[in-house]
Amino acid sequence: MTEHVGVDLADGVLALTLSRPDKQNALTNAMYAELADQLAHAEIDDRVRVVLLQGAGRSFTAGNDLEEFAAVASGDDAAGPQEVQRFLGALSRASKPLVAAVHGRAVGIGTTMLLHCDLVYVADDALLSTPFVDLGLTPEAASSWLLPVRVGYARAYAMFALGQTIDGVTAAAWGLATAAVPASEVHAVARRAAEELTLRPAGALSATKALMRDVEALVDRMDQENRLFGERLHSVEAQAAFSNFLGRSAKN
Repeated sequence: MTEHVGVDLADGVLALTLSRPDKQNALTNAMYAELADQLAHAEIDDRVRVVLLQGAGRSFTAGNDLEEFAAVASGDDAAGPQEVQRFLGALSRASKPLVAAVHGRAVGIGTTMLLHCDLVYVADDALLSTPFVDLGLTPEAASSWLLPVRVGYARAYAMFALGQTIDGVTAAAWGLATAAVPASEVHAVARRAAEELTLRPAGALSATKALMRDVEALVDRMDQENRLFGERLHSVEAQAAFSNFLGRSAKN
């Protein structure tokens, strides 16, 4: 366990809590590694019936830690992206139900990971965005396929290319979330749904999920995205975007 990922198993629900509230739960390499490890272990631990993803503090997650990404882009940390890929692979291959509770901001991977969750509950005032192009990057987590399928090409393109932010009510209306609820209730609602799933036959749940998802196709799309994402990470456009971000951060 890292200091920034809370792990709690109770009543068949493995709750993984992003806990870096001072940085709005921006995800570091170490956090990705812990999440990947926990998802892998959940697959073989019969005590785990459902995995619940949630965030502490003001937000679900602000997405990738851009300071780490900037280091990777500049060549200071060549191993950086590997844990991200391992986490995404674990999400795509998860056979047990994944439930998410989303509040505050869900940026980049904070939104795309939801496409791999089976039940997603969002605060009605949550803000979801996928501003990859703004950073000189491309989509990941098979979202270049999954998001258009879920919300339609035009809406997905606006989210990717324009960095359009949508609120929780819109996310639910578009089919990106199961339901939008008041922010004060989102964690409790998601927890209840996770606990309800633990009462269902585990084999039937896994079989149903397998029928609804083409894992091989998801992994293949992720591999394509990862190659292009890695190229873009070292591009002039991405370098400029990261420099601008770090410059703004230094002033704050």
